[in-house]
Amino acid sequence: MKIRKLTAEGIAKFSEYLDLLENEPTRLVPTYLLDGDEYSEVLGKPTEIEKKKFETRYAAAEYLDETLVKTGIPDVGRDIGAGAWLTLFFFDEICPPNKSGERDPRERSAYIPEPENYLRYYRHLLFGALLIFRAHRDDPKRAMAFLCKPLPIIDDIVAQLASRQEIVSNPAVVELVTHLYYDPAIGTARKGSGGKGAGSPRRLVDILRQFDVTWDLYAMSLKEFMKVLPKEFEKFRPAGSDAPS
Repeated sequence: MKIRKLTAEGIAKFSEYLDLLENEPTRLVPTYLLDGDEYSEVLGKPTEIEKKKFETRYAAAEYLDETLVKTGIPDVGRDIGAGAWLTLFFFDEICPPNKSGERDPRERSAYIPEPENYLRYYRHLLFGALLIFRAHRDDPKRAMAFLCKPLPIIDDIVAQLASRQEIVSNPAVVELVTHLYYDPAIGTARKGSGGKGAGSPRRLVDILRQFDVTWDLYAMSLKEFMKVLPKEFEKFRPAGSDAPS
């Protein structure tokens, strides 16, 4: 299918479906919105997109980055209609039905992007991941802590850190987050990396705010961050790490 974007009427219909889905969890997905000219239109240069099963947010972001660039739309990640259409296209991946055919939808911003609200924009399950991937396109694996979970999941790492532009756009800070909370041996977040306790992502936000008063965080390296982190983060330091604490 060619990539399209929902029109204002299409977005309204999709939004209506999401409202109804909360009380009718087996309601059929309105796939007719995907290709009807009344509800959608071609996005940029005609570009084919395929249904895929993504194991991780990283895989989804990588595929979307490679595919959407072909549309010729430079800032496609801010197009509400495109984000809504792609969400609907991949809805079985983004809001999968259980064995009874019931879906459990998240908040609206997970499906219809809010590009003018950065605190919520990262919660879009496709464009939020794409935004992070593109911000670190020179080395996207430095952002694996933000992208390692399955597509429908917004974990505490993403919830606490991705909404803060000064964090998610800083290469060394993003590398630090991955260094602390991502376990490459198992391909997902380290055990205990959620919650509110010592060394958690929530605490890291507080510590980085303190650091920002004294240092230029954009000028620091991973090793420099590791040297000044409090001991509470020691439990997340990878075994054999060459980044001294």
